[in-house]
Amino acid sequence: MDLKFQKRLAARTLGVGLARVSLDPSRFEDIKEAITKSDIRNLVKQGAIILQPLVRTSRLRARERHAQRKKGRQAGQGSRHGRKLARSPRKRQWINKIRSIRVMIQTLKDKNQIDNKTYRDIYMKSKGGFFRDRGHIMFYLESNKLLKK
Repeated sequence: MDLKFQKRLAARTLGVGLARVSLDPSRFEDIKEAITKSDIRNLVKQGAIILQPLVRTSRLRARERHAQRKKGRQAGQGSRHGRKLARSPRKRQWINKIRSIRVMIQTLKDKNQIDNKTYRDIYMKSKGGFFRDRGHIMFYLESNKLLKK
């Protein structure tokens, strides 16, 4: 039984491709008599003509990879674009470092672990790039006995 016309008409009526239209084999006689769009619509309502769901690429692997990337994985050499300094410019590195240092020395000052003179000295040394990181500041303070008990 040739139902190519009905299938093509159903595809055009539903606004989908031919692959998504399937015909119920037990209702072939009813489908064969359908020659208008309204006939096709009625058969779709009755379930004689079925619209298949879209087949899409599964997002499962993408979701798993995204979860790993949130943990900091999947970031090896092969995943990188751009130089080291393009990915994290020196200025941004400096900003992050100096902000954390300044917050730390401010808290030390607020807790009265260092006096104003020491605070100012460390602040200016930090600004000049003397300290590598917060741990270096603590080492400097302890080794020079500048921390109050």
